[in-house]
Amino acid sequence: MKEKKKNGISILNVFRNSMTTNIIGTVVTLLAALGVIVSIIGLVNFTESFKNEYTTTTYHMADTATLLVNGNRLEGYIAGHNTEEYERTKGYLDSYCKKMSVSIAYVIMVDQSDYGRFVSVFNSVFNSVDNTNYTEWERGYKRDTTNDEYRQKYKAIYEEGSPYETVFRINTTGGLHPHITTMVPVRNTAGDVTGILCIQRPMREIVDARRPYILNVAVWTVVLAVIAGVIFSLFIRFKFMKPIRKVSEETTRFAKENTKGEPLGSISRFKEIQNMAESVDTLETDMVNYIENLTVATADKERIVTELTLASTIQENSIPNDFPAFPGRTDFDIYASMTPAKAVGGDFYNFYLIDDTHLGMVIGDVSGKGVPAALFMMVTNILISEKMHMGGAPEDILASVNNDICKHNKADMFVTLWLGILDLKTGTLRAANAGHEYPAIMQPGGAFELLKDKHGLAVGAMEGVKYKGYELRLEPDAKLFVYTDGVPEATDADNKMFGTERMLAALNSEPSASPEGVLNNIRAAVDGFVKGAEQFDDMTMLCFEYKGRAAEDKKEI
Repeated sequence: MKEKKKNGISILNVFRNSMTTNIIGTVVTLLAALGVIVSIIGLVNFTESFKNEYTTTTYHMADTATLLVNGNRLEGYIAGHNTEEYERTKGYLDSYCKKMSVSIAYVIMVDQSDYGRFVSVFNSVFNSVDNTNYTEWERGYKRDTTNDEYRQKYKAIYEEGSPYETVFRINTTGGLHPHITTMVPVRNTAGDVTGILCIQRPMREIVDARRPYILNVAVWTVVLAVIAGVIFSLFIRFKFMKPIRKVSEETTRFAKENTKGEPLGSISRFKEIQNMAESVDTLETDMVNYIENLTVATADKERIVTELTLASTIQENSIPNDFPAFPGRTDFDIYASMTPAKAVGGDFYNFYLIDDTHLGMVIGDVSGKGVPAALFMMVTNILISEKMHMGGAPEDILASVNNDICKHNKADMFVTLWLGILDLKTGTLRAANAGHEYPAIMQPGGAFELLKDKHGLAVGAMEGVKYKGYELRLEPDAKLFVYTDGVPEATDADNKMFGTERMLAALNSEPSASPEGVLNNIRAAVDGFVKGAEQFDDMTMLCFEYKGRAAEDKKEI
């Protein structure tokens, strides 16, 4: 019995003192630890990437949904007034829930004394999107704020001017599913916050994707640890001890004889064990392989760059970019520019003489960036050009283009548009706005001011949308400036936005500047603000100056 115990201890000591056992054990342990660390880091980054993407897209959904709600009449709705308008708006929100695949879209008015209570104005539920069982709140339904987190976010919107607030519920209980809730302010025509619109969107993907991710990492960690153990065992036994003995003998011989012997050759993967001559051979082989690999990689990169350059050229040629655009006309001047954030972008502008006395202008911003947005932009541009030359009011053109796009919009992309048609004889401008930025107008002797026109829903968001047109008169020497959100939302290194106030200040810094000069002033102001920070969004601008029919008549005389 004692002999067996002694033999067992002896075998254990052999394993403890074995280089192979110690190395394999260390490698397997390090691989397991590395797998755990990589899993945690990857899971955190994976989750944060999902959350950032959901935050951005859900905010845009909620911000777009506010266009459906009249912020001036929330109290009247609760009081039971404007029933027909209320039901129509409720129907829009119900359709929007289904179109955007969100669980709940609701509008509330919060008690601003302590933000501990609120009353429901609208509540649209789409349980099918996430297999939930929410019940719609009736108009006027009152309840306490869920918790202090919501209370603080309500306060931030009402008192601190926050453009939106977000709440995540990923690790849910009580039968609830993971979701994100984004809150945006509902404002009246005076710009005051009268309520809060909330969008609750399911986040099934984050849970569905995390489980296989963790499982894959765990399985591969085990597989790699086993493979590494087997490989190291064979490697140490056949490739480590024997090369060390050969290197030791060659080193001893060289120290005694001081003459070059037979090259050791490729006796080991470790360069420390190899002969100096063999290292030179290895270096030459590695250098040749490196150059060949680098040549292939460089050729692939040049091909990609060439294709993106060609795509950028095609996009540039799809919009007018030769200025002066109408050298024979003296009754107006126009200038525009487009700077994509990537090689190609989703912004665009266009202008054309519909006939000798009518000028059409359009500017748009497609959701997303890169090649998909560029393709969507070119399709939209072509449709608008065709519809505008066929005639019709701006609001009718937008409605027709929207219906055409929605019929084949399987990617659920959308584009904000501002479209105007100017009578060059009278200076009368008819325009319509599909969720785009407010234009800026400067009448003679005045300053640039935002024209807060009526916004419609973005084109491509929902079929059958009707748009409202409006009309205004441009006096001789008046200027019109339209732009995409890449201008006011340009950010510096501290993520501060350029904003509309700085934009208006740049517009008014030189009131007599030509349209080209106006755009140069804006570009200089933006560049001075961001100070080299990376451009995250496309930046497109168009400036029009109306000189009047008198200038054209004077030219003819």
